[in-house]
Amino acid sequence: MTTSELSFEPVRIGLVSISDRASSGVYEDKGIPALQAWLGRALHNPVTWVCRLIPDEQDGISATLRELVDTEGCNLVLTTGGTGPAPRDVTPEATLAVADK
Repeated sequence: MTTSELSFEPVRIGLVSISDRASSGVYEDKGIPALQAWLGRALHNPVTWVCRLIPDEQDGISATLRELVDTEGCNLVLTTGGTGPAPRDVTPEATLAVADK
């Protein structure tokens, strides 16, 4: 059976770009469009994108992740951005605060 003959389940994918400057309008976010382009090529499923552009604040990141899973019903949530490996980057801590294995 070829991929054109298969039926693929629709998926909801949450994309969170974490950037103080992009979320405040200093520059355009490039993370979400890059993830959409990459995943769009990789998946055959019909995708509903649920996107958020937020500042690098631990409580806000955790709340956004919870919202995308619990309220929006996303099957997958990916994050991009953050300040990089620096004390100011709280994305790992915010993610661990709401995720479990």
